Amino acid sequence: MTKINTVYTGSLRTEAVHELSGTKIITDAPLDNHGKGESFSPTDLLATALGSCMLTIMGISSEAYGYNIDGTTVETEKIMGTNPRRVVEVKITFNFPKDREFTPQQKRAIEASARTCPVANSLHPDLKKTIVFNY
Repeated sequence: MTKINTVYTGSLRTEAVHELSGTKIITDAPLDNHGKGESFSPTDLLATALGSCMLTIMGISSEAYGYNIDGTTVETEKIMGTNPRRVVEVKITFNFPKDREFTPQQKRAIEASARTCPVANSLHPDLKKTIVFNY
């Protein structure tokens, strides 16, 4: 079990503390929703969590099967909808180091692990997830 304690600090800002590590995250309302946009918004964190989770599970898979994805980056784009205001699509683009070659079997393992990460499995199926793998 993980516990996070969050406080509203005013001016549409929150501060969340990860109880085990003491790490802090500050959120701000986005510019298009009355905020200052000076930090991640809660919906930014949702999209970021998806990309980070996928990359983490890909790392677990690569370690288990003996190949290396160190240096891989992920670009995450969040698209908001209205009525109700919600995230309607997250675009995820993985960019693998150009000095690496992956076999077709490794690519299948990478892509399958990304799509089955716990965050992806926790999101509503109506949320569109557009995923690109640039090898």
